[in-house]
Amino acid sequence: MPVELRQLTVLGHQVRAAVRSGTGDRPPLLLCNGIGASLDLLQPFVDELDPAITVVRFDVPGVGGSPNPRLPYNFALLAHGVGVMMTQLGFSTYDVLGISWGGGLAQQLAFQQPCRVRRVVLVSTATGSLMVPASPRVLRKMVTPRRYRDADYAIDVAAELYGGRMRERPDDVRRLMHDGSRVGSRRGYLLQLLAGAGWSSLPALPFIRQETLILAGDDDPIIPLVNAKIMSRLMPRARLHVYGDGHLGLITSADELAPLIADFLDVK
Repeated sequence: MPVELRQLTVLGHQVRAAVRSGTGDRPPLLLCNGIGASLDLLQPFVDELDPAITVVRFDVPGVGGSPNPRLPYNFALLAHGVGVMMTQLGFSTYDVLGISWGGGLAQQLAFQQPCRVRRVVLVSTATGSLMVPASPRVLRKMVTPRRYRDADYAIDVAAELYGGRMRERPDDVRRLMHDGSRVGSRRGYLLQLLAGAGWSSLPALPFIRQETLILAGDDDPIIPLVNAKIMSRLMPRARLHVYGDGHLGLITSADELAPLIADFLDVK
């Protein structure tokens, strides 16, 4: 399916967005990416997703093709900006999928825009500052964007950081995270880290009323599986699916997860 790239002005900031128009009439699916990752990273998932679904991707300010923001932001402000972006694109309601850091944004959107967000998919994500953390060795590697800038380093740390299929094929990280992806600035990466500092969705989870599908890998060093189990118990309309892969399962197991997600979004 053809993808239209757009450059939008949202709250005074330039934002790169990509829209794949679907053949069906259901609400579009908005994808919220992980920290430091451009919208290009999710192309393997989009390729596997039912062509009936319209898909919207975007680069957070300071990431990929979106220039640095002038000022720091938090999840609440970013969620407001995303709502403005979706209005500019002509979508009044939408489904949202968030992976890793983007899962925090997806939770914020569901809570902040309950009349616009229809269904929620949370992948390889947790509740922010109040969560069961990764090991200190993993966290030390997460605070730097080096894995996006240095392909050899990304291969060296792929197994330890991402687990799952990356333990057997760490060289795949070069293709997934470097070939065709756009790297943002160091400042943009830092501002993403700051946006999540002190933020937690934990108190709000019982008030998120949308039907929610939580997807978690059984070998995810960045987000331990117990976090997904906690979320599924606190969210009134959530269900949990555990898949046999790691943190990047949405990409490396796209052939398995994309049909599952499409079925969930298709439920009337």
